Amino acid sequence: MNYPNLIDSKLPNVGTTIFSVMSKLAADHNAINLSQGFPDFDCHEELPALVDKYMQAGRNQYAPMAGVPSLREILAEKTESLYGAKYDPELEITITAGATQAIYTAITAVIREGDEVIIFEPAYDSYQPAIELNGGKTVHLQLQAPGYTIDWEKVKQAINQRTRMIIINSPHNPTGTVLSAADMLMLSEVTKGTDIVIISDEVYEHIIFDDQPHHSVARYRALAERSFIISSFGKTFHATGWKVGYCVAPANLMDEFRKVHQFLVFSVNTPVQFALAEFLSQKDHYLELGRFYQKKRDYFIDLIKSAKFELIPAAGTYFQLLSYKNLSREKDTDYALRLIKEFGIASIPVSVFYRQQEDHSVLRFCFAKKEETLEKAAAILNKI
Repeated sequence: MNYPNLIDSKLPNVGTTIFSVMSKLAADHNAINLSQGFPDFDCHEELPALVDKYMQAGRNQYAPMAGVPSLREILAEKTESLYGAKYDPELEITITAGATQAIYTAITAVIREGDEVIIFEPAYDSYQPAIELNGGKTVHLQLQAPGYTIDWEKVKQAINQRTRMIIINSPHNPTGTVLSAADMLMLSEVTKGTDIVIISDEVYEHIIFDDQPHHSVARYRALAERSFIISSFGKTFHATGWKVGYCVAPANLMDEFRKVHQFLVFSVNTPVQFALAEFLSQKDHYLELGRFYQKKRDYFIDLIKSAKFELIPAAGTYFQLLSYKNLSREKDTDYALRLIKEFGIASIPVSVFYRQQEDHSVLRFCFAKKEETLEKAAAILNKI
Protein backbone atom coordinates (compact mmCIF):
# COMPACT_ATOMS: atom_id res chain seq x y z
CA MET A 1 0.00 0.00 0.00
CA ASN A 2 1.30 3.44 -0.91
CA TYR A 3 1.18 6.23 1.63
CA PRO A 4 1.80 9.95 1.12
CA ASN A 5 5.21 11.23 2.23
CA LEU A 6 4.27 13.53 5.08
CA ILE A 7 7.73 13.92 6.60
CA ASP A 8 10.77 15.73 5.25
CA SER A 9 13.41 13.67 7.07
CA LYS A 10 15.49 15.47 9.69
CA LEU A 11 18.15 12.77 9.25
CA PRO A 12 18.05 11.98 5.52
CA ASN A 13 21.45 10.28 5.46
CA VAL A 14 20.90 8.05 8.49
CA GLY A 15 19.92 4.42 8.11
CA THR A 16 19.90 1.46 10.47
CA THR A 17 22.92 1.45 12.77
CA ILE A 18 25.85 -0.72 11.67
CA PHE A 19 25.63 -2.66 14.93
CA SER A 20 22.12 -3.88 14.16
CA VAL A 21 23.04 -4.60 10.55
CA MET A 22 26.06 -6.73 11.39
CA SER A 23 24.35 -8.58 14.23
CA LYS A 24 21.45 -9.48 11.91
CA LEU A 25 23.87 -10.68 9.23
CA ALA A 26 25.70 -12.74 11.85
CA ALA A 27 22.41 -14.37 12.86
CA ASP A 28 21.35 -14.92 9.25
CA HIS A 29 24.63 -16.68 8.42
CA ASN A 30 25.09 -18.41 11.78
CA ALA A 31 28.35 -16.52 12.24
CA ILE A 32 30.24 -15.90 15.50
CA ASN A 33 29.23 -12.39 16.48
CA LEU A 34 32.19 -10.27 17.57
CA SER A 35 30.61 -7.17 16.06
CA GLN A 36 28.12 -5.58 18.45
CA GLY A 37 29.62 -4.65 21.82
CA PHE A 38 27.89 -6.83 24.36
CA PRO A 39 29.03 -9.82 26.45
CA ASP A 40 27.82 -13.32 25.64
CA PHE A 41 28.04 -14.19 29.36
CA ASP A 42 25.62 -13.19 32.08
CA CYS A 43 26.02 -10.50 34.70
CA HIS A 44 26.94 -11.32 38.30
CA GLU A 45 24.26 -13.62 39.77
CA GLU A 46 23.75 -11.23 42.68
CA LEU A 47 22.44 -8.45 40.47
CA PRO A 48 19.25 -10.14 39.15
CA ALA A 49 18.64 -11.43 42.67
CA LEU A 50 18.81 -7.86 43.99
CA VAL A 51 16.43 -6.63 41.29
CA ASP A 52 13.99 -9.36 42.26
CA LYS A 53 14.44 -8.46 45.94
CA TYR A 54 13.40 -4.86 45.31
CA MET A 55 10.57 -5.84 42.99
CA GLN A 56 9.19 -8.13 45.68
CA ALA A 57 9.63 -5.32 48.20
CA GLY A 58 7.27 -3.16 46.15
CA ARG A 59 9.80 -0.77 44.61
CA ASN A 60 7.86 -0.78 41.36
CA GLN A 61 6.59 2.78 40.96
CA TYR A 62 8.25 5.87 39.52
CA ALA A 63 11.65 6.71 40.89
CA PRO A 64 12.45 10.36 41.60
CA MET A 65 13.14 12.17 38.32
CA ALA A 66 16.87 12.53 39.09
CA GLY A 67 17.21 8.95 40.33
CA VAL A 68 16.95 6.94 43.54
CA PRO A 69 18.78 8.94 46.26
CA SER A 70 20.78 5.97 47.57
CA LEU A 71 22.19 5.33 44.09
CA ARG A 72 23.13 8.96 43.55
CA GLU A 73 24.75 9.08 46.98
CA ILE A 74 26.95 6.06 46.40
CA LEU A 75 27.91 7.41 42.97
CA ALA A 76 29.02 10.64 44.61
CA GLU A 77 31.16 8.62 47.03
CA LYS A 78 32.58 6.54 44.17
CA THR A 79 33.47 9.58 42.08
CA GLU A 80 35.22 11.30 44.98
CA SER A 81 37.09 8.13 45.92
CA LEU A 82 38.32 7.47 42.38
CA TYR A 83 38.90 10.97 41.04
CA GLY A 84 39.02 13.30 44.05
CA ALA A 85 36.02 15.30 42.81
CA LYS A 86 33.06 16.16 45.02
CA TYR A 87 29.62 16.18 43.42
CA ASP A 88 26.37 16.92 45.24
CA PRO A 89 24.15 13.84 44.77
CA GLU A 90 21.04 15.99 45.09
CA LEU A 91 21.97 18.57 42.45
CA GLU A 92 24.77 17.16 40.31
CA ILE A 93 24.06 13.49 39.52
CA THR A 94 21.21 12.15 37.37
CA ILE A 95 20.37 8.53 36.53
CA THR A 96 19.56 8.01 32.85
CA ALA A 97 18.11 5.37 30.55
CA GLY A 98 21.55 4.42 29.32
CA ALA A 99 24.54 6.49 28.23
CA THR A 100 23.16 7.28 24.76
CA GLN A 101 20.16 9.00 26.31
CA ALA A 102 22.49 10.95 28.59
CA ILE A 103 24.58 12.09 25.62
CA TYR A 104 21.50 13.15 23.66
CA THR A 105 20.11 14.98 26.69
CA ALA A 106 23.34 16.90 27.29
CA ILE A 107 23.57 17.91 23.63
CA THR A 108 19.92 18.98 23.58
CA ALA A 109 20.35 21.04 26.74
CA VAL A 110 23.21 23.06 25.24
CA ILE A 111 23.18 23.12 21.44
CA ARG A 112 21.16 25.67 19.49
CA GLU A 113 20.79 26.38 15.78
CA GLY A 114 24.18 27.14 14.23
CA ASP A 115 26.31 26.02 17.18
CA GLU A 116 29.39 23.98 16.28
CA VAL A 117 30.39 20.77 18.05
CA ILE A 118 33.83 19.21 17.64
CA ILE A 119 33.99 15.41 17.59
CA PHE A 120 36.91 13.10 16.89
CA GLU A 121 36.73 10.43 14.22
CA PRO A 122 36.39 7.51 14.24
CA ALA A 123 33.45 8.49 16.46
CA TYR A 124 30.60 6.64 18.15
CA ASP A 125 27.65 6.88 15.79
CA SER A 126 25.13 8.65 18.05
CA TYR A 127 27.05 11.93 18.36
CA GLN A 128 26.46 13.50 14.95
CA PRO A 129 22.71 12.69 14.65
CA ALA A 130 22.06 14.17 18.10
CA ILE A 131 23.93 17.34 17.13
CA GLU A 132 22.04 17.68 13.84
CA LEU A 133 18.62 17.06 15.40
CA ASN A 134 19.31 20.05 17.62
CA GLY A 135 20.31 22.31 14.75
CA GLY A 136 24.03 22.15 15.41
CA LYS A 137 26.91 21.66 13.01
CA THR A 138 29.35 18.79 13.53
CA VAL A 139 33.02 19.62 13.07
CA HIS A 140 34.89 16.39 12.31
CA LEU A 141 38.53 16.08 13.36
CA GLN A 142 40.36 12.85 12.64
CA LEU A 143 42.41 11.02 15.22
CA GLN A 144 45.90 10.39 13.92
CA ALA A 145 46.29 6.76 12.82
CA PRO A 146 47.77 4.29 13.58
CA GLY A 147 47.92 5.40 17.24
CA TYR A 148 44.61 7.30 17.04
CA THR A 149 45.87 10.35 18.93
CA ILE A 150 44.47 13.89 18.99
CA ASP A 151 46.29 16.59 17.04
CA TRP A 152 45.77 19.50 19.42
CA GLU A 153 47.01 22.06 16.91
CA LYS A 154 44.12 21.10 14.64
CA VAL A 155 41.75 21.46 17.60
CA LYS A 156 43.01 24.99 18.22
CA GLN A 157 42.53 25.85 14.55
CA ALA A 158 38.97 24.45 14.55
CA ILE A 159 37.79 26.49 17.54
CA ASN A 160 35.99 29.73 16.72
CA GLN A 161 33.23 31.92 18.17
CA ARG A 162 30.58 29.39 17.10
CA THR A 163 32.24 26.44 18.88
CA ARG A 164 29.88 25.49 21.72
CA MET A 165 30.91 21.95 22.60
CA ILE A 166 33.67 19.36 22.33
CA ILE A 167 32.88 15.65 22.76
CA ILE A 168 35.64 13.34 23.95
CA ASN A 169 35.51 9.60 24.54
CA SER A 170 38.06 7.75 26.69
CA PRO A 171 38.58 4.84 26.75
CA HIS A 172 37.70 5.20 23.09
CA ASN A 173 35.19 3.25 21.05
CA PRO A 174 36.07 1.93 18.47
CA THR A 175 39.88 2.20 18.74
CA GLY A 176 40.52 1.15 22.35
CA THR A 177 42.88 4.10 22.96
CA VAL A 178 42.89 6.20 26.14
CA LEU A 179 43.54 9.89 26.69
CA SER A 180 46.59 10.83 28.74
CA ALA A 181 47.15 13.48 31.40
CA ALA A 182 48.85 15.56 28.70
CA ASP A 183 45.70 15.33 26.57
CA MET A 184 43.54 16.54 29.43
CA LEU A 185 45.86 19.47 30.09
CA MET A 186 45.73 20.40 26.40
CA LEU A 187 41.94 20.22 26.46
CA SER A 188 41.95 22.50 29.47
CA GLU A 189 44.27 24.91 27.67
CA VAL A 190 42.28 25.13 24.43
CA THR A 191 38.98 25.71 26.26
CA LYS A 192 40.36 28.20 28.78
CA GLY A 193 38.56 31.54 28.61
CA THR A 194 35.78 30.18 26.39
CA ASP A 195 32.17 29.13 27.01
CA ILE A 196 32.80 25.71 25.42
CA VAL A 197 31.02 22.83 27.15
CA ILE A 198 32.54 19.34 27.18
CA ILE A 199 30.80 16.00 27.01
CA SER A 200 33.15 13.34 28.32
CA ASP A 201 31.90 9.92 27.28
CA GLU A 202 33.47 7.67 29.92
CA VAL A 203 31.33 4.55 29.64
CA TYR A 204 34.41 2.29 29.62
CA GLU A 205 36.04 4.09 32.58
CA HIS A 206 36.75 0.84 34.45
CA ILE A 207 38.03 -1.11 31.44
CA ILE A 208 41.62 0.10 31.16
CA PHE A 209 44.63 -2.19 30.88
CA ASP A 210 48.28 -2.47 31.92
CA ASP A 211 47.81 -0.49 35.15
CA GLN A 212 47.06 2.77 33.35
CA PRO A 213 44.90 5.28 35.24
CA HIS A 214 41.66 6.63 33.84
CA HIS A 215 42.01 10.36 33.28
CA SER A 216 38.42 11.41 33.90
CA VAL A 217 37.71 15.09 33.38
CA ALA A 218 36.56 14.96 37.01
CA ARG A 219 40.26 14.90 37.99
CA TYR A 220 40.81 18.32 36.42
CA ARG A 221 38.88 21.12 38.09
CA ALA A 222 39.03 23.53 35.15
CA LEU A 223 37.52 20.81 32.95
CA ALA A 224 35.05 19.48 35.49
CA GLU A 225 33.50 22.94 35.79
CA ARG A 226 32.45 22.82 32.11
CA SER A 227 31.78 19.10 31.64
CA PHE A 228 29.01 16.55 31.49
CA ILE A 229 30.53 13.16 32.43
CA ILE A 230 28.61 10.19 31.04
CA SER A 231 28.91 6.66 32.47
CA SER A 232 27.20 3.30 31.95
CA PHE A 233 26.15 0.56 34.34
CA GLY A 234 25.47 -1.71 31.39
CA LYS A 235 29.10 -1.66 30.26
CA THR A 236 30.45 -1.98 33.79
CA PHE A 237 28.23 -4.81 35.02
CA HIS A 238 27.71 -6.87 31.81
CA ALA A 239 24.04 -5.87 31.63
CA THR A 240 23.79 -3.78 28.46
CA GLY A 241 20.13 -4.68 28.00
CA TRP A 242 19.14 -2.91 31.20
CA LYS A 243 19.97 0.47 29.59
CA VAL A 244 20.84 2.33 32.78
CA GLY A 245 23.56 4.95 32.99
CA TYR A 246 24.20 8.27 34.66
CA CYS A 247 25.45 11.80 34.16
CA VAL A 248 27.59 13.87 36.50
CA ALA A 249 27.93 17.64 36.04
CA PRO A 250 28.16 20.87 38.04
CA ALA A 251 24.81 22.15 39.28
CA ASN A 252 24.37 24.90 36.68
CA LEU A 253 24.83 22.42 33.82
CA MET A 254 22.84 19.68 35.51
CA ASP A 255 19.91 22.03 36.03
CA GLU A 256 19.62 22.43 32.25
CA PHE A 257 20.23 18.72 31.70
CA ARG A 258 17.31 17.80 33.97
CA LYS A 259 14.95 20.18 32.20
CA VAL A 260 15.40 18.05 29.09
CA HIS A 261 15.71 14.71 30.88
CA GLN A 262 12.30 14.98 32.54
CA PHE A 263 10.58 15.26 29.15
CA LEU A 264 12.56 12.47 27.48
CA VAL A 265 12.19 9.66 30.00
CA PHE A 266 11.29 11.42 33.28
CA SER A 267 12.71 8.61 35.40
CA VAL A 268 14.48 5.26 35.09
CA ASN A 269 13.70 1.66 36.14
CA THR A 270 13.18 1.80 39.91
CA PRO A 271 14.05 -1.72 41.18
CA VAL A 272 17.19 -1.79 39.01
CA GLN A 273 18.34 1.48 40.58
CA PHE A 274 17.93 0.10 44.10
CA ALA A 275 19.76 -3.07 43.08
CA LEU A 276 22.66 -1.12 41.59
CA ALA A 277 22.96 1.03 44.71
CA GLU A 278 23.38 -2.05 46.88
CA PHE A 279 25.67 -3.79 44.39
CA LEU A 280 27.98 -0.76 44.14
CA SER A 281 28.71 -0.95 47.87
CA GLN A 282 31.07 -3.82 46.98
CA LYS A 283 33.87 -1.92 45.24
CA ASP A 284 35.54 -5.00 43.76
CA HIS A 285 32.62 -5.30 41.37
CA TYR A 286 34.06 -2.40 39.38
CA LEU A 287 37.65 -2.06 40.61
CA GLU A 288 38.55 -5.53 39.28
CA LEU A 289 36.92 -4.98 35.90
CA GLY A 290 40.09 -3.85 34.12
CA ARG A 291 41.96 -6.99 35.14
CA PHE A 292 38.96 -9.13 34.18
CA TYR A 293 38.89 -7.79 30.63
CA GLN A 294 42.66 -7.60 30.30
CA LYS A 295 42.74 -11.38 30.74
CA LYS A 296 40.23 -11.69 27.92
CA ARG A 297 42.19 -9.30 25.71
CA ASP A 298 45.44 -11.15 26.34
CA TYR A 299 43.80 -14.53 25.82
CA PHE A 300 42.31 -13.42 22.50
CA ILE A 301 45.61 -11.88 21.34
CA ASP A 302 47.51 -15.04 22.24
CA LEU A 303 44.99 -17.19 20.36
CA ILE A 304 45.44 -15.22 17.13
CA LYS A 305 49.21 -14.66 17.30
CA SER A 306 49.73 -16.85 14.23
CA ALA A 307 47.03 -15.10 12.19
CA LYS A 308 47.94 -12.85 9.26
CA PHE A 309 46.03 -9.92 10.70
CA GLU A 310 48.08 -7.05 12.13
CA LEU A 311 47.29 -6.22 15.76
CA ILE A 312 46.60 -2.61 16.81
CA PRO A 313 47.05 -2.60 20.62
CA ALA A 314 43.98 -1.95 22.78
CA ALA A 315 44.64 0.10 25.91
CA GLY A 316 41.02 -0.01 27.08
CA THR A 317 37.40 -0.97 26.25
CA TYR A 318 36.56 -4.52 25.20
CA PHE A 319 37.34 -3.99 21.53
CA GLN A 320 40.38 -5.12 19.57
CA LEU A 321 41.30 -3.60 16.19
CA LEU A 322 42.84 -5.84 13.55
CA SER A 323 44.30 -4.63 10.26
CA TYR A 324 43.82 -6.90 7.25
CA LYS A 325 46.10 -4.91 4.90
CA ASN A 326 48.29 -8.00 4.43
CA LEU A 327 45.28 -10.07 3.38
CA SER A 328 43.15 -7.95 1.06
CA ARG A 329 42.73 -4.59 -0.64
CA GLU A 330 38.94 -4.73 -0.41
CA LYS A 331 36.94 -1.96 1.22
CA ASP A 332 36.54 -2.75 4.90
CA THR A 333 32.75 -2.90 4.54
CA ASP A 334 33.08 -5.47 1.75
CA TYR A 335 35.73 -7.45 3.58
CA ALA A 336 33.66 -7.53 6.80
CA LEU A 337 30.68 -8.80 4.82
CA ARG A 338 32.81 -11.50 3.19
CA LEU A 339 34.12 -12.64 6.59
CA ILE A 340 30.54 -13.24 7.67
CA LYS A 341 29.38 -15.03 4.55
CA GLU A 342 32.48 -17.08 3.74
CA PHE A 343 34.15 -17.61 7.10
CA GLY A 344 31.36 -17.26 9.67
CA ILE A 345 32.71 -14.42 11.82
CA ALA A 346 31.25 -10.93 12.28
CA SER A 347 33.13 -7.71 13.02
CA ILE A 348 32.59 -3.98 12.54
CA PRO A 349 34.36 -2.11 9.70
CA VAL A 350 35.96 0.95 11.29
CA SER A 351 35.30 3.19 8.27
CA VAL A 352 31.64 3.48 9.33
CA PHE A 353 32.76 5.56 12.32
CA TYR A 354 33.92 8.29 9.91
CA ARG A 355 31.75 10.85 8.14
CA GLN A 356 33.24 9.97 4.76
CA GLN A 357 34.04 6.33 5.55
CA GLU A 358 37.80 6.77 5.83
CA ASP A 359 39.17 3.30 5.13
CA HIS A 360 42.39 2.10 6.80
CA SER A 361 41.68 -1.63 6.27
CA VAL A 362 40.81 -2.08 9.94
CA LEU A 363 38.05 -4.12 11.60
CA ARG A 364 36.81 -3.97 15.21
CA PHE A 365 36.29 -7.22 17.14
CA CYS A 366 34.56 -7.43 20.53
CA PHE A 367 36.33 -9.74 23.01
CA ALA A 368 33.72 -9.46 25.77
CA LYS A 369 32.96 -13.12 25.18
CA LYS A 370 33.29 -16.51 26.83
CA GLU A 371 36.62 -18.27 26.31
CA GLU A 372 34.96 -20.88 24.12
CA THR A 373 33.58 -18.14 21.86
CA LEU A 374 37.00 -16.52 21.56
CA GLU A 375 38.57 -19.91 20.81
CA LYS A 376 36.11 -20.58 17.98
CA ALA A 377 36.62 -17.08 16.60
CA ALA A 378 40.41 -17.40 16.76
CA ALA A 379 40.33 -20.73 14.95
CA ILE A 380 38.58 -18.99 12.07
CA LEU A 381 40.86 -15.94 12.04
CA ASN A 382 43.96 -18.14 12.04
CA LYS A 383 42.79 -19.88 8.87
CA ILE A 384 42.16 -16.74 6.86
